[in-house]
Amino acid sequence: MKKYLLAGLLTWLPLAITVWVLSWVLGAMDGMFASALSVTQAILPHSAHDWLEALRKVPGLGVVVMVVLLLATGVFVTNIFGQWWLRQWDAIMNRIPIVKSIYSSVKQVSDTLFSSNGNAFREAVLVQYPHAGSWTIGFVTGTPHGEVADQLPGDHVGLYVPTTPNPTSGFFLLMPRSAIRPLGMSVDEALKYIISMGVVAPPAGHVTVPEEVDPNRQG
Repeated sequence: MKKYLLAGLLTWLPLAITVWVLSWVLGAMDGMFASALSVTQAILPHSAHDWLEALRKVPGLGVVVMVVLLLATGVFVTNIFGQWWLRQWDAIMNRIPIVKSIYSSVKQVSDTLFSSNGNAFREAVLVQYPHAGSWTIGFVTGTPHGEVADQLPGDHVGLYVPTTPNPTSGFFLLMPRSAIRPLGMSVDEALKYIISMGVVAPPAGHVTVPEEVDPNRQG
C-alpha cells in the first residue's frame, strides 16, 4: 500500500505544483488588471462603469492585457526616445524621499539578474563551503567593487550559495577565483541538482580549469 501511494503521489505532485504556480501567476495578473480597472472607473464618468464591469468579468482578459502591456513597454523602451523617457522617469523616482531607496535598490538588483548584458547567475561553480573538504554548488554573481575590492588582495568573485531544497535563501560569499571550480552544467541543471538534494543529477559535463593569469604579463 505504501509503495502504491508513493507512486501515485510522485505521479500527481509535479502536475499539482505546476497548476498551483500557474494559477497563482494568472491570479496575480488578473488582480493587477482589476486594480487598473478600478482606477479607471474612478477617473472616467459613471456612464462607462458598466462597460468596465463587463471587461472585469471576461476570463483571462487580465493575462492578455498584461502580456500585451509588457510587450508594448519593451518595444517602447528599446528605442532612442523610450530610453530617454526611461532616464527621465528614473531621475524623477530617485528624487522622491523613501521611494528612491526602494526603487533604486530593486532596479539595480533586477538589472543585474535579468539583463542580457549582466553576468549574474550565468555560471555554476564548485566551492568548498562551509569548511575545507566540503563542496557545494554556487553561482557567480559578479566581481567585488569599490571599498570591498580594495580590501581584498588578488582576484575575487562574488558567489551565491543557495540552501536546499529552497534556493531562494542562501549565503553571499566573496571567494578567491582560484578557490572555485567552474562546472560545465547549465544554471538550470545546477538548480535542479540543488533542489532535488542531489537526486536529479545532470549529465557529465566538461569542467574547464580557469587559465592562470601571469601577473608580469602586460596588457
